[in-house]
Amino acid sequence: MDELDLLKKDWNKDSTDYKSYSDTDLYKMVHKKSSSIVKTLLYIGIGELVFWLLAGILPYYLSTTFKEKLDTSYENPLFVALNIFSYFVILLFIYFLYKSYKSISSTDSAKKLMESILQTRKVIKYYVVFNLSLIFISIPLSLYFEYLENPEFHEQILEASTSQMFVIYLVVVIVAALILLILWFFYRVIYGILLKRLNKNYDELKKLEL
Repeated sequence: MDELDLLKKDWNKDSTDYKSYSDTDLYKMVHKKSSSIVKTLLYIGIGELVFWLLAGILPYYLSTTFKEKLDTSYENPLFVALNIFSYFVILLFIYFLYKSYKSISSTDSAKKLMESILQTRKVIKYYVVFNLSLIFISIPLSLYFEYLENPEFHEQILEASTSQMFVIYLVVVIVAALILLILWFFYRVIYGILLKRLNKNYDELKKLEL
């Protein structure tokens, strides 16, 4: 049982004097925990940005084959635009989390703290939906780029029978579903746990406002 739970236990006692005192203490504890949660989310967002940067940069210098394919892909404006847009969204996500962290850290009002928590929840949900949507779009686009840029793959697709194309489509759908499921599970575990704690803090603030 942490310090906030102990304060809540005592807060529910019948003593009016202690209840007046513990309202302030509970707010401070919720404020501190909310700030810590958003700070953790900010670090996770930065870590994710670093991960995707390394995932794109390291293979480029470590693999000649990957470098050649990537150089060819960068000749496609759509591929470049999609990459720039995805990194822009991650940076925007980090910026909004930073704003939420500063807002939560500096506020001295329960109402403003509740508003900041609600805003943070929206930012996280929109970000997760965006990432899952981007993966959903990227998989068929990657195959399309491969179809345009790889002569062997292009010929195989043209010569494929109806049943073979059905198998290809089925494999693409299964792979896309697995990737989306893995990412959803990752976001569910990482962001879901922290959002659940943030929601709990929001509920505590609503009780204090009553």
